[in-house]
Amino acid sequence: MSASRLSRRMSAEDAWFLYFEKPEAPLHIGSVGIFEGTIPFDTAFDSLNARMHLIPRYRQRAVIPPFYAGHPTWEDDPNFSLERHLRRIDLPAPGTEAQLAELASDIFREILPRDRALWDITMVHGIEGGRTALISRVHHCLVDGVSGIELLLAVLDLVPNPEPTPPPAEPWQPKAPPSPAKAWSDAVFDNWESGFRAMTEFQESLLDPRGQFRTATEFTRALEVALPAALRRPAHMPWNQPVSGERRVAWTEMKFQEVRGIRSRLGGTVNDVVLTVLTGGIARYLESKGVTTEGTNLRLMIPVNVRSESEQGALGNRVSMMLPEVPLGIATPADRLMAVRTEMERLKSHNQADAFEALARWSQNLPAAVHAIAGMGGVPGGTFNVICTNVPGPLIPLYSVGHRMLAHYPLVPLAGDLGIGVGITSFNKGLYMGIMSDPKALDDVDVLRRFVADEFRLLRTLADVPESDLPDFHVPPQRNGHARGEAPAPSPAQEAITASG
Repeated sequence: MSASRLSRRMSAEDAWFLYFEKPEAPLHIGSVGIFEGTIPFDTAFDSLNARMHLIPRYRQRAVIPPFYAGHPTWEDDPNFSLERHLRRIDLPAPGTEAQLAELASDIFREILPRDRALWDITMVHGIEGGRTALISRVHHCLVDGVSGIELLLAVLDLVPNPEPTPPPAEPWQPKAPPSPAKAWSDAVFDNWESGFRAMTEFQESLLDPRGQFRTATEFTRALEVALPAALRRPAHMPWNQPVSGERRVAWTEMKFQEVRGIRSRLGGTVNDVVLTVLTGGIARYLESKGVTTEGTNLRLMIPVNVRSESEQGALGNRVSMMLPEVPLGIATPADRLMAVRTEMERLKSHNQADAFEALARWSQNLPAAVHAIAGMGGVPGGTFNVICTNVPGPLIPLYSVGHRMLAHYPLVPLAGDLGIGVGITSFNKGLYMGIMSDPKALDDVDVLRRFVADEFRLLRTLADVPESDLPDFHVPPQRNGHARGEAPAPSPAQEAITASG
């Protein structure tokens, strides 16, 4: 991950995550990785410290120029020290996954300090079975889901005993941060250069009528496809209320071969199966609360990777989105899968993701101050019900200083009126789902997890896909005791079936 591939100034897309962040809505993404054995903290510290020169962004902090003359820049942190980003916590006995989930909830509700590089890792010792966890956070202005996976591969190892990391050509010496006056003048110059380039391209387009027609057609098409979807208000769900600063997490997993088996028997894509399982679990949850689902659609926001091959390793954000609407009042999982397939194919045929990407690209030419002012009110609500990210991960084992990673649960931020968010990623032979919730909007997230697991079991049985050997899942209990509206306790066989997207 060379520094030459990293842009010093943030794009508008990256900067949005700084502008829209609020104390009650921190905008970092991350994960909980569980590893076999006890990872020696000092060994892991030395290993990560030795590869810091391979991850330049991990030693830089975001600097906003005066008066928002331009978007923030990445500048060397003169006070960088790994001690400020890597820490160790010992879970008290018995060290259950419930305790780990509670710890992850506490860590993820805190905002990342802006006076340093925007990431941290908490190593957790004392997990039952002699295991170790790494709770990782990284600000969304630094990575999206895809570049976050690239960063994961830079931090972990592909083999148990890798060769030592080659040292840098010369010791790292942080560059002095620019003075406020220099930061302001640099921003003004960058804006002038960007504006001059845009004007030159516009003048060149005037000489090409076909290019003008293509641009006008693209813009009109983007408005026709994206605006109606973005402006149409979805049905209100119980968890669609302004988020508080509290967080709760639950996680689950399933074997990748089972998802592929369902896809092969019933059709669709892996992502279609994911969405079917999730929306089915949500429908069951709502019905358990006495909410009528007949005639109600659930609108999802699904980030879509638009990163080109040449942009691999560049970090930052290169995503668009799709806004599928799936009927909740569907009798069987097979019918739900068909509805999901139909909706996703419709959106793909209309190139909805391309339309949103085009509008976002054109909005980047607005002054940074306009973006910053727009972010003062935080992320607006009322556009969709749930965010669901599905990021392909490495389908091979990963290691931390010789200790194999057993599970990897992604976690996504909450903002606006989104009381729940779902992250899904593949790793090794499994698919892993992390559900983030605001307990003031949805206080029994594990009940939702159980319904998702049950929906997967039904879909798998319907597809006549054989069950794989799956590990038992240790259920994180609710802090306030017995969850309201909790479903009946599943059988041991059901608990052995862990669901994912």
